[in-house]
Amino acid sequence: MSNIIMTAKAVKKGYKTPDGDMFWALKGIDMEIPEGKLTILKGRSGSGKTTLMNIMGALDDPTEGEVLLRGESLQKLTDAEKTKLRRSSIGFVFQSVALIPIMTAYENVEYALRLGGYEGDRKNRALECLDMVGLSKRVNHMPQELSGGEQQRVAIARAIAHRPGIVFADEPTGELDTNTAISVVKIFKELNASQNITIVMTTHDTGFMEIGDCVYELEDGELKL
Repeated sequence: MSNIIMTAKAVKKGYKTPDGDMFWALKGIDMEIPEGKLTILKGRSGSGKTTLMNIMGALDDPTEGEVLLRGESLQKLTDAEKTKLRRSSIGFVFQSVALIPIMTAYENVEYALRLGGYEGDRKNRALECLDMVGLSKRVNHMPQELSGGEQQRVAIARAIAHRPGIVFADEPTGELDTNTAISVVKIFKELNASQNITIVMTTHDTGFMEIGDCVYELEDGELKL
């Protein structure tokens, strides 16, 4: 049985509408994320999955409820403490890979380590992470010289470089063809196994449901049981 790395407790997120009412994007989410596994958040656009991911990633606060990372409430942290937490313990992969176009694959990963204040050997760590995602022969290529799938792999290497305990991947396969998307998800599974990295991935692609160790489906801000 896996340990639980993150827990959401009665998480609600509401937004004031112009007429003074509240629109509830999340309506009371209770969720457990197992450590070292691939958890998939499934749902259509507008279901609340990205809102939930942003709250779990300490990018946003819930209106009600709380999120615990290894038993510590994210809601009790100051903004500065949240920033430090994101740089040290959390990684992010987005649908738009957002690589720096004037930097090579290696430089993109090494730069992220510098930004995060990584104190180890940045060069070796950057090369190690690119090797983990199967890009050891492409380290000196610029983003525009890489395919969409290769760019997403660089983004994954960048997200895991500072050794986070948990990585949030928001629709990371959204712009990739099916075969490339499957190869990206396989990398996630390999990172689960070899590095014990916990990965939480949002998708609307039903084809990935069987690959996830744990699957939650969101609809209109609520978990479908």
